[in-house]
Amino acid sequence: MIDLSLLGVEYGTLVMFIMLLVMLLTGMPLAFVTLLVALVFALGWFGPMAVPLITSRVYSFVSSFVFVSVPMFVLMAALLDRSGIARDLFDAMKLVGGRVRGAVAIQTIFVAVVLAAMSGIIGGEIILLGLLALPQMLRQGYDRNLAIGVVCAGGSLGTMVPPSIVLIIYGLTANVSIGDLFTSAFIPGLMLASFYVAYVLIRCYLNPNLAPAPEVEPLPFKEKLQLLKGIVLPIMVVIFVLGSIYGGIASVTEASAVGVAGVLLSVIIRGEFTFDMFKGAAIQTLSTCGMIVWIGIGASALVGVFNLMGGINFVSSLITGISDSGIVIILFMMLILFVLGMFLDWVGIALLTMPIFVPIVISLGYDPVWFGVLFAMNMQVSFLSPPFGPAAFYLKSVAPPDISLGVIFRSLLPFICIQIVAVGLLIAFPGLTGR
Repeated sequence: MIDLSLLGVEYGTLVMFIMLLVMLLTGMPLAFVTLLVALVFALGWFGPMAVPLITSRVYSFVSSFVFVSVPMFVLMAALLDRSGIARDLFDAMKLVGGRVRGAVAIQTIFVAVVLAAMSGIIGGEIILLGLLALPQMLRQGYDRNLAIGVVCAGGSLGTMVPPSIVLIIYGLTANVSIGDLFTSAFIPGLMLASFYVAYVLIRCYLNPNLAPAPEVEPLPFKEKLQLLKGIVLPIMVVIFVLGSIYGGIASVTEASAVGVAGVLLSVIIRGEFTFDMFKGAAIQTLSTCGMIVWIGIGASALVGVFNLMGGINFVSSLITGISDSGIVIILFMMLILFVLGMFLDWVGIALLTMPIFVPIVISLGYDPVWFGVLFAMNMQVSFLSPPFGPAAFYLKSVAPPDISLGVIFRSLLPFICIQIVAVGLLIAFPGLTGR
């Protein structure tokens, strides 16, 4: 076995980065890449005695009680995927859109916010909206680029709107209160959604050809009442989940169980529950959480070995050495996250970078909760940004054949700009998070 410690921490960090990059380019999953590199450096730098240190660090990650909330929220999303709750919610939101031009696009954003507040899972939301909202907007004559952008950007709001899985993973990694993260992210999440609504309204006002003229026929009271039924159950689930957290009645983990019970009860009340449906939701949950756990295991092992090498202190000194200004360092971190977001999954980004970034943020005197909201907002951009923005691929899986990935990514550019503006506002005005 080659003694890698002879390289020193500077060249060791460079070799580790090159190994990661080369192995990722081969198409190997991130979880296995990080785990393999961690094992190579543990054996090559410290010898076989270092392996138990890896396992102990991994155990501390997967044994966290708060981590139980992740499969719960994923199960909520999987049940929503298989029920008609989202469809009825979309129909009910006709009452919100009103008679303004672009009403269906605004309706889609409102539905996205409610769905985000129910489960916090991105992929399911975009697919649901791609099946419900996109065909309706295209059929009514909406500009294709606007319709695509609204679906992808709106569906990605689960990153920001509590209960966000992104915030939960950040809280676990940064060792900060997830309840505080949820409270601080609520206003920025709604702010971003309102930016989307304002963008739709302004674009449709400046160019009426982007959206059809609104329907002028008022809905009968009986039909309004029928539509309202579709919004009652989802809103009750949101109130029970977020209300129990903000009211101090339940922890995040307990609230996630309340949410699963609420969605399950809603499905039963609607007469849609079957064993096959529940089995499919459970299998989807196991698949998604298995991916998160494996990435967590690999990233935890790699960061643990890197820390033992002295690599975290080395990288921290490099980052803090670029400027005496704390804001410049924060902006540099945002740039790193933005670039990583083009190529890596957000789970891997959080678990690989936050153990390095958060101590620096704290040493600079900034609030780690505020930085967590900033990180989640940055991950909004990563969901849309080419070449590997997952939102585009989620939508492509259900979009009409004539809509290519190139068309989708071009449609997302204005919304990426809006998200970058939102990141800038959170940096300039930390008070938006209430911190």
